[in-house]
Amino acid sequence: MNIASIDIGTNTVILLIAEITENKISKLLNEFRIPRIGKGLIPGGRINEEKINEFLNIMLDYKSIINQYKCEKIFAIATNAFRIASNSQEILNLIKTKTGIVIEIISGELEAEFSFLGVISDLTNLNSNVLVIDIGGGSTELILGRSDKIIFKKSFYAGVVTGSEIFFKHDPPLNNEIIDYVEYLKIIFKEVKIPSQVKTIAIAGTPTTLACIQKGLSYYNEDNVEGAILKIKDIKMLSDELKHLSSKQISDKYKEIVIGRNDVLLAGTIVLYEIMKLLNLSEVTVSTKGIRYGVIYKNINPNYTP
Repeated sequence: MNIASIDIGTNTVILLIAEITENKISKLLNEFRIPRIGKGLIPGGRINEEKINEFLNIMLDYKSIINQYKCEKIFAIATNAFRIASNSQEILNLIKTKTGIVIEIISGELEAEFSFLGVISDLTNLNSNVLVIDIGGGSTELILGRSDKIIFKKSFYAGVVTGSEIFFKHDPPLNNEIIDYVEYLKIIFKEVKIPSQVKTIAIAGTPTTLACIQKGLSYYNEDNVEGAILKIKDIKMLSDELKHLSSKQISDKYKEIVIGRNDVLLAGTIVLYEIMKLLNLSEVTVSTKGIRYGVIYKNINPNYTP
């Protein structure tokens, strides 16, 4: 059986086509688009018409791909941008009318759960605790758990798009803008406590992009990125470099790797570094899995109760 899973974020819209055999998720296709639906969006504001049209075209394209793979089920979930926009339901109604795809807006807590399940869907013999860091466009989720239980999960209003738009008014940002951003992150993450010696896995665009840069890749390759190790000293070095580069300079230097992320990569790198520093983490393992895998995992394991 083939299943389609669509993760609709503030910055990206990602499609996973997977084959399910004996409760195992086997990737057939991953498609990425970066429309930045949440550009300029504030809580209670409206997603603008240009972004709605771009999103509709992506969903029409995805529906065509889904039909080609003869998927028996389609899961589509929307996160922070749709949680805070005042015209979310209008957009969901439009997508349903034009494509037949029903989109569910999920809470930050459920987003965290799906992120965690996406990661463990690819792990075996997970008997010890694992911490998952999911740095999205509009929010960041931290989840601590193991294969049979989620111990802690929380969604924080600190995403790469929101952070960049709220704090960075210059390109590259001024030093005081970076200081203010770091102080904000310290405040919102200060409540987080985790056991020592926990395996930490980072997912989403920031860690995968940093892994590509570290490996010197000229284009994104999921197989080369999966399982990459990012050490805190290397993240600090990349953060210090990015602080002094404009978004254009970042594009010129890293080219295809940073398309759609060149102006938000610094914000995400700072989030990852500050979380690691706060929790005394020396390194994180990068995973290309995430929400879209977690949605399928929960569907094929209905008795899982975190």
